[in-house]
Amino acid sequence: MGTLLQRETADAFLERLRETYRVYAPKVFPMEGCFSDTDSIRYGEIQGWDEIVWDKKSDYSFKEVLLPISQTILYFTEDEMKVPKEEEKGNLILVRSCDLHGVRRLDEIYLKNGAEDYYYKRIRENTRFILMGCPESFDSCICVSMGTNKSTDYDAYLRMDGQGVYLDCRDEELGRILKAFQGEETEIPVEYVTKNPVQTEIPEELPAGIQNHDMWKEYTGRCIGCGRCNFVCPTCTCFTMQDIFYKDNDRTGERRRVWASCQVDGYTDIAGNISFRQDQGQRMRFKVLHKVYDYKKRFGYHMCVGCGRCEDACPEYISYLACLQKLGRAAKEGQDNE
Repeated sequence: MGTLLQRETADAFLERLRETYRVYAPKVFPMEGCFSDTDSIRYGEIQGWDEIVWDKKSDYSFKEVLLPISQTILYFTEDEMKVPKEEEKGNLILVRSCDLHGVRRLDEIYLKNGAEDYYYKRIRENTRFILMGCPESFDSCICVSMGTNKSTDYDAYLRMDGQGVYLDCRDEELGRILKAFQGEETEIPVEYVTKNPVQTEIPEELPAGIQNHDMWKEYTGRCIGCGRCNFVCPTCTCFTMQDIFYKDNDRTGERRRVWASCQVDGYTDIAGNISFRQDQGQRMRFKVLHKVYDYKKRFGYHMCVGCGRCEDACPEYISYLACLQKLGRAAKEGQDNE
């Protein structure tokens, strides 16, 4: 059973939430798109419900809230180090089902993959997620094929229409805050996608030698190694480290964790002037097989959540969906040749 809040009451409820949380949702950033006269839709703090974008897919995911693009992990002087203070407010993030599944992937990598990541954990433990209804698929989405179109692992569900704001709180603290506001009890069915414009089937087994298949050669000449596909992806987790030295004292500074990409030059460089996967086709192979094969072999489910952002963001119009279809054909060819 959920609660319907009239708009005035809903606005007061949001103000109350903002006293405890930074509330993030997909919103429009005017004139911040790829071109000077285009807008960008990405996650940012909202001041009111009307800022939330419902009818378009965000260009970027929620990921930068949990994993800041550039994150200071320690300050250092000549003789000591200091970890940055934890933020006083928690995070409340509005996400669609596919992105909520993306949280599970991030948790797997940073919390369940050996030693827990201290910096991710302290943000994650102070973050709650509100599921946004998603009644219709966007172009390039394959959430149904990836099994991420539905989710039950949310702290609250939210839907808006002309009558007001509908909320179904599962989290105890959010529910306690909601009870302080006058609302009408009502049933709130969760809206979710049932069909995507494109369906794809990921082969369970790939033929031996798939890493040397001719399909990867196409991307050698097309991919420019910009890394945009990684940066918009909600499940890419790679980073590099940078030490920043202050100008007024070059023996003091800070160490930062900064997003990185397996598609860009220099990512696989190691000591001895050695570099792995110099060819863009090899990098594409590594990324795709990791998303739908290697990760699943290790953890039991695909890393890709089917949001389609990589497809939308590529400046060279490289189709990730087409690549998955080629994998399917290669698997079938391998079966036919056995």
